[in-house]
Amino acid sequence: MKLDLNLLMVLDALLDENSVMGAAERLHLSSPAISRSLGRLRKLTGDEILVRSGRAMVPTPYATAIREDVRLLLRQAEDVLVPSRTLQLDELERTFTVQCHDGLATALTPALLRRVREQAPGVRLRILTENSIDTDDLRRNRVDVELGQDRQDSPEFRSEALGSDSLVVAMRAGHPCAEHLDLRSYAAYPHVVVSRRGRLTAPIDDVLAAEGLRRHVAAAVATGAIALHVASRSDLLVTTTELVSRPLVAAFGMVSRPLPAPFPEAAINCTWHRRYDSDVAHAWLREQMRAAIAELAAG
Repeated sequence: MKLDLNLLMVLDALLDENSVMGAAERLHLSSPAISRSLGRLRKLTGDEILVRSGRAMVPTPYATAIREDVRLLLRQAEDVLVPSRTLQLDELERTFTVQCHDGLATALTPALLRRVREQAPGVRLRILTENSIDTDDLRRNRVDVELGQDRQDSPEFRSEALGSDSLVVAMRAGHPCAEHLDLRSYAAYPHVVVSRRGRLTAPIDDVLAAEGLRRHVAAAVATGAIALHVASRSDLLVTTTELVSRPLVAAFGMVSRPLPAPFPEAAINCTWHRRYDSDVAHAWLREQMRAAIAELAAG
């Protein structure tokens, strides 16, 4: 059966006005157009809908019985076809899944969770760490947001920068480099690197090579927490980002020093699937992430 939803609007106006002319004025249509729609309604329902009573028209028992149903259907159709862009945070109940590396999760989650709980107590966060291999979790809707340095080039995804983070070198408090760190001393001491794929090199090695230097990488570990824990009990150095590593550097009683070489700051990018472009709750979450990162940057 093919139904014309415009007939519902006409029916609603007829039942409110009890008049073809009144319904026409309300809908900004001509009386003949409303009369034709009334004829279609009568044929479709098998009911007269409105009948003459003296000079006026009155609804039939069937029309009276369906009045509220018609209004409800129109409200539901409007909700579907013209969705509200107003977000009621105190009524929002939703679980968001965020994926990022462990260091960013450690640094960002306290500030992000505090902001979310203050504004939308019904919202829950699921924070997942990065996989050792690339996945299609965003595409398959298993993850709402990915945070990290990478940006997606595919038009299927959206990416925006939420902030950036400078590189530092973390070490135990009594490390010989704590007093003075230059590029030669940086290269002279062994390193532990963080790589979810187990890589033993990083772009900083190209900088060292250009200066005729080479560092010794003693180990590659999967998370920043492991790297910092190992370095806190040895003379190993860890090259990491300042904002991300700050909580763990403090927790392990370590110190950090600026990387002794010019190097671009690491971007903190937010990536999501375009299915969420018009989702106001998703946009709100991304804004909370941006604000939380700004809090971290402000110390």
